[in-house]
Amino acid sequence: MHRFANPARFQRLSAVVLPVAAGAAVVLLVLGLYLALAGSPADYQQGETVRIMYVHVPAAWMGLAIYGAMAVASATGLVWRHPLADLFTKAAAPVGAGFTAICLVSGALWGAPMWGTWWVWDARLTSVLVLFFLYLGYLALVNAFDDPNRGARAGGVLVLVGAINLPIIKFSVDWWNTLHQPASVLRMGGPAIDPAMLWPLMVMALAFAACFVSLVLLRLRAEIALRKVQMIRLAQAHAAQYTGS
Repeated sequence: MHRFANPARFQRLSAVVLPVAAGAAVVLLVLGLYLALAGSPADYQQGETVRIMYVHVPAAWMGLAIYGAMAVASATGLVWRHPLADLFTKAAAPVGAGFTAICLVSGALWGAPMWGTWWVWDARLTSVLVLFFLYLGYLALVNAFDDPNRGARAGGVLVLVGAINLPIIKFSVDWWNTLHQPASVLRMGGPAIDPAMLWPLMVMALAFAACFVSLVLLRLRAEIALRKVQMIRLAQAHAAQYTGS
């Protein structure tokens, strides 16, 4: 990974990857939406409401996966001082918060007809809400310092502490008696969902993953450019101060 610590090398690599990821995101999203809305059957119990699953489930997966990636990047930044690790965490956080918000909103829309209520303080729902607040807390903390390095370190510690919530989200339906259904895709013994519904779900998951790669690369490139501008201004300020003295 230290091979990509050089911002110029990373910028060259991202310039190649970004259009590929963006194109894949568009194609997969169009295909996934078509399969979800027209190419998959209605559920025998939930009817057409089950189509919310094709947005809700991939968004939930992405919310957890992005926070897990942020935790790895935070550890890398704190231990090995990788120059791009903290920038990745900062770039990924708003995207992860967005996916988590989509998960919560779509879950409420799905729960209203199925459970008869928009929200319950269910173990799974509550732990995902905590995840959303962790994203917001990181964003507030990392921007609360004038020194970006201090903000990155403080935010990294918060991300690592908050990572304990990830297994709680994953296993909450097994540890507690909740309204939320157990896992039906990522489970021992294989998926318990019909292939006619599984394939559109997988396509949407890949589309969301490609969207994440595209967005995080865009934000990383912007963060690197911003840091470069900040360094130039700081150097100019020091030069002006030295000349004036």
